[in-house]
Amino acid sequence: MKTFTKPRLSIAQIFNMSVGFLGIQFGFALQNGNATRVLQNFGADVEQLSWFWLAAPLTGMIIQPIIGFYSDRTWNGLGRRKPFFLTGAILAATALFFFPHAGALANFIPPIIVGAGILMMMDASFNVAMEPFRALVADNLPDEQNTLGFSIQTFLIGIGAVVGSSLPYMFGNWFGISKEVINGQIPANVLYSFYVGAAVFITAIVWTIVTTKEYSPAEREAMGFEEEGSQDSILSVFRYIKEMPFTMRQLGLVQFFSWFALFSMWVFSTPAIAHSVYNLPLSDHSSAKYQEAGDWVGILFGVYSGVSAIYAIFLPRIARVIGNKSTHAISLIAGGLGLISIYFISNDQWLIASMVGVGMAWASILAMPYAILAGSIPMSKMGVYMGIFNFFITLPQIVNGIIGGPIVKYLYGGNPVYAILAAGVFLILGSISVLWIKEKA
Repeated sequence: MKTFTKPRLSIAQIFNMSVGFLGIQFGFALQNGNATRVLQNFGADVEQLSWFWLAAPLTGMIIQPIIGFYSDRTWNGLGRRKPFFLTGAILAATALFFFPHAGALANFIPPIIVGAGILMMMDASFNVAMEPFRALVADNLPDEQNTLGFSIQTFLIGIGAVVGSSLPYMFGNWFGISKEVINGQIPANVLYSFYVGAAVFITAIVWTIVTTKEYSPAEREAMGFEEEGSQDSILSVFRYIKEMPFTMRQLGLVQFFSWFALFSMWVFSTPAIAHSVYNLPLSDHSSAKYQEAGDWVGILFGVYSGVSAIYAIFLPRIARVIGNKSTHAISLIAGGLGLISIYFISNDQWLIASMVGVGMAWASILAMPYAILAGSIPMSKMGVYMGIFNFFITLPQIVNGIIGGPIVKYLYGGNPVYAILAAGVFLILGSISVLWIKEKA
């Protein structure tokens, strides 16, 4: 078999290839920053939040390996990965539009159940669109450009997240759109943010579809690349799991600590900050002050996303100097210290400093594990292995989703700020576990 050499791509080509991820993260940011208060508006108690958030990792765990498997074996007029981008985008935009209307859609079913169902649909759609993007970068880039590719992808993720996270605050404070909760309905500033998110999601995905080339099976064969396992069934995924590269197994522990921490941050930041910084009672879910806290959490999430976008630009250079592992370890320590500091802060403005460390960790989590992993995966199985790697993202979130709520209720006395403190500790544990990885040269 001839050596398969992929041509280097320009910065513009890598940028266009990753624009779709800006739209995906725009939608994720709206969900991460607002789903908790939307569900609380519909009647969820703080200890129930992690259970409703289980929708995301559960759907990701099931869908991503399947999508990865079939995207490895798909080729039609639209391409290999593109059909999945487009399908996911259409479904996700629909879910983003209807999620804040869950209360109006529920005549005989409690709105919290409808909201959770639409949240699951939203997450499933995000995963359909997202998984092939990881594989697309590895498909199109030579090994020496992998870190650059995932870093540009992370930069655009950061831009999408900044705007998506900040949109409710901007609508409410800059454009005068109402932030009031009327008759248990979602505030107008949040409602309009989800509408914009649906439009941006579709537009960004179409941008990548129109501007990005994929290698056809004939082109891959001409470059000396053999398609392996083309006759395998979906059940072969279990064999792939058993045969997963050793580097992927080692990254599993790092991913567990990292994503356990992130899940806690996304689920509990709004009630934690409302209680510990804004001094609101734990039972307050809908007051004007609580909505103010929720909008500020959106800004904070935008800050860490903005920091991640800037930090991602420097990740390839840092990694060339000190290596991928050390870069990731230092970044996770910064994130851990940022989350731990929230426990000691009483002024909401100081929380911005905490988010700087979180942004460094977030940029690294989105880029460095994939840069470490990409060289260890057979090209013919890139999609399915990127999907399988998602197990190490979803499993810690599922574990947290099951036990996180009861821990907050019974161990932390209902105070979610301790969940944020524990999340910081987990990120530091993740940084320690990075150093055990044996990276393939």
